[in-house]
This record gives sequence, C-alpha cells and structure tokens, in this order.
Amino acid sequence: MDAGERLQLADWRRQVSALYGEVRVMAADDPRAAWEHWRRTRERLYRDHPSSPVAPAVRAGFEGRYFDYDPRLRFELPLAVEPESRDGGPDSGVGSPDGPPEGPDLGLAALLPISVGRPISFERAGHLEVPFESGLRRLTVFWLPEYAGGLFLPFRDATNGHGTYGGGRYLLDSAKGADLGGDPAAGTVVADFNFAYQPSCAFDPKWSCPLSPPDNRLDIAVAAGERLG
Repeated sequence: MDAGERLQLADWRRQVSALYGEVRVMAADDPRAAWEHWRRTRERLYRDHPSSPVAPAVRAGFEGRYFDYDPRLRFELPLAVEPESRDGGPDSGVGSPDGPPEGPDLGLAALLPISVGRPISFERAGHLEVPFESGLRRLTVFWLPEYAGGLFLPFRDATNGHGTYGGGRYLLDSAKGADLGGDPAAGTVVADFNFAYQPSCAFDPKWSCPLSPPDNRLDIAVAAGERLG
C-alpha cells in the first residue's frame, strides 16, 4: 500500500470504531435501533469508502442483506477463563456438544485457519456458554497477542454456504473496532448475533481473513446478522 491507501485504511478503521461506539450507547436503551443504525452505516461505508472490502466493480450498487432482527439472540454472558493446560480437554472450548475440538491443541494458543496464507496464532481468552433456544453451545473467544491485542470471536453455523459465507462469520473483532461491549467488572461480554457479519474475503477473495476454527463450529443455524444474497 502507498501512503494514501494507508491513510484511507486508517480512516476506515476509525469510522468502524466510531460506529460501534455509537452502537454500544444506543443499544443500552434500544438494541434494535442500534442494529438499524449499524446496518445503514455499514452499507454506506461498504458502498462509498475507498477502503471498502467490496470489489470496486460492484461497490456503487452494493446493498447489505440481513436476517430479521431477533431479540432472542442478544446476550450478555460471562467470559469463562480458560485453564492453563495443554490436555485438550473439554475446557479448551467446543462449538457443539459432540466433544473437544479437532486439530492442533497448543494449550492457550490456537492456530486459526486463514482464507489465504498461513494460519494465524491467537490465544484462547475464554469461552461463552450461549443459551440458544436449542440448548447451550460453547464458543471460544480468542485474543490477538499482537501489539494492540483484541478480542476475536469467529463462528460457523448451519447457514454457512446457504445464505452466509462458507468460511463463517465474525461477531467480535475489537482490534478493528467491532466491539459490542460488556462489563469488565462483572466479567461479561455482549454477544448479539444480530451483529454477525461476513469477513472481508466474503466480498473479494483478494483479502486474507482468519476463519473460524473447529472450536466454534456450531451444529445449529444462527439466522441473524448479515447475509449474502
């Protein structure tokens, strides 16, 4: 990237961070209104901003598509801290009730698959026990152990490849501003699946995106958040 592109990307992240700040304030009184604001602003950014992940050839006509808002899919949940073990046991986090995750177990470290390139190293920050109507499902929350840090929650579900990106969606990526809030004193995180969104590589394969690992593959459909088509 040249200097101009870097400044545009910095502005993109600044605007996304500001949007989520507005969402957190609005959602305290009216989560649905906060979601509507999120939708409108994201659509404008994806259509008009030079750093939009949408391919330039189709950017001008971009229209966001979303499942209907479902208040039953908004939660504020305690973040259960992962034990410092390397046994790959049940506390390492699973996305379905079928057993521990597959793939390399590095204790608190985790190599997340990526759409293009080599896997990225994250740390398991903890997990959420999500009370879906079909029963509890566990999702691992990751931490990016780089300069700025940040919580990261990718997930896959039964809508992938059937209306949403096959590689899964993101719910949180606080290093890039996507942060729905929570209460640090109480140890909680807001997980509102109506704000689930596609990674950049869903819009243009030139982007390289970390994808959901086996930990976070849900065996149910989460009909909320952003759709494709």
